[in-house]
Amino acid sequence: MNMKHTPELEALITQVLADYQRPEDLIGNTGLLAQLTQKLIERVMDVELTSHLGHERHGTVTHPSGNTRNGRSKKTLKGEFGEVPIEVPRDRQGTFEPLIVPKHQTHWHGFDDKILSLYTRGLSVRDIQAHLLEMYGTEVSPSLISAVTDAVMEEVKQWQSRPLDPVYPILYLDCIYVKVRDGSVRSKAVYLAIGVNMAGEKEVLGLWLAQTEGAKFWLQVVSELRNRGIKDILIACVDGLKGFPEAIESVFPQTIVQLCIVHMVRHSLKYVSWKRRKEVAADLKQIYQSATVEEAERRLGEFEEKWDREYPPISLSWRRNWSRLIPFFDFPPEIRKVIYTTNAIESVNMSLRKLAKTRGFFPNDDALIKLFYLGLRNISQKWTMPIKDWKPALSQFTIRFGDRIHHGEA
Repeated sequence: MNMKHTPELEALITQVLADYQRPEDLIGNTGLLAQLTQKLIERVMDVELTSHLGHERHGTVTHPSGNTRNGRSKKTLKGEFGEVPIEVPRDRQGTFEPLIVPKHQTHWHGFDDKILSLYTRGLSVRDIQAHLLEMYGTEVSPSLISAVTDAVMEEVKQWQSRPLDPVYPILYLDCIYVKVRDGSVRSKAVYLAIGVNMAGEKEVLGLWLAQTEGAKFWLQVVSELRNRGIKDILIACVDGLKGFPEAIESVFPQTIVQLCIVHMVRHSLKYVSWKRRKEVAADLKQIYQSATVEEAERRLGEFEEKWDREYPPISLSWRRNWSRLIPFFDFPPEIRKVIYTTNAIESVNMSLRKLAKTRGFFPNDDALIKLFYLGLRNISQKWTMPIKDWKPALSQFTIRFGDRIHHGEA
């Protein structure tokens, strides 16, 4: 909180602490800290209820429905301060929901969760400060807000080094470009790895801010994944990231690298006018939905005849990347479906881009990593189900990859 350290304040602190000789007098269940916490929470809830009703205690009732205060209910909170009994103000109609300690919540962590929640939405320190002042009538210092968000970096380090499963049937890898002030504002690449585990559940494996380009960087990333416990990746689905295929094949030589079809199509359509996009997309679909690689090559030839005069870069790009596209055709429809479904990573990227857009640019690398980590933490909490059509896909993986799959089940 923002308070000036005056002689008067120093004298008051000395006077208050004079009655507290032992540590438990300060930090015990009935100590000074618990009492102050109780008073703070109860005062904030009173402010919230006044805001909800629109009038002060004993003031003129202004709520359209005539809603008023209706006594208090008792509740015990647990937190860093131990256990504290508090009295929660009620309203007659039962519509009041305290924000500082929501209904049914018995654990309290001060303003930390509120600060992180606002930070995760892309609010600046100044915006968070203003929001807390408006909501709770409490001025929270920028240094407290920074301390709370800085503490996230320790959590990031633990998350980024946590052990991983031995086998991931699918790994998606993608890149987002964001603006960071590094002397001057410039674009930086943030790489994201999402694995699909043996249960068909999505899992963010890691987040990397590229300091260098190409194979050396990717070798570090892939080696890190191996050191964290991954023994095998069956299929790595990537967006043509320079140096990545060579890096993953040097660490996981059996992994099949598949260029992401969705990214290929999207890249191709950049050359096409809005009027023709639907038609070009339909013809590209004929290529990647072919039953065999021979049929796909024939369809690509037909595409060239039809579109090369208007859009020559498209077929050139598909021809250049053909060796990384054709592994797709070796798989049965069940596996193709889960490789092609890049919703796993697309929805994540969309959410992260929204966060980045809210900020405009980041003051430094740590600010970027903190915000993206918190964003990913929120997104992954919603992943409670396996990806669509996982069971038939797993059955085909077992037939195709045999012993390699069983290592993941052990």
